[in-house]
Amino acid sequence: MAWAGWGAGPAGAGSAGGPSRWFLVLLLGASGVVTVVLLLDRQWLPAGVAAAGTAYFGLRAAGRLGRRGGDR
Repeated sequence: MAWAGWGAGPAGAGSAGGPSRWFLVLLLGASGVVTVVLLLDRQWLPAGVAAAGTAYFGLRAAGRLGRRGGDR
């Protein structure tokens, strides 16, 4: 089943699957880079928010969060 995309509403994105595991891993890496850059710049609060995003995408990619944890 094809993914409906972000913001498709309750009848769209949730029922059509979700982002692929590779997409989640890509987001995990990107948010990790942003976290490191913000930490190096001593922007503590934004770095904390980015770290939370990194943790979220890590859990989603690992299959520990969400219904299916990304398509396999």
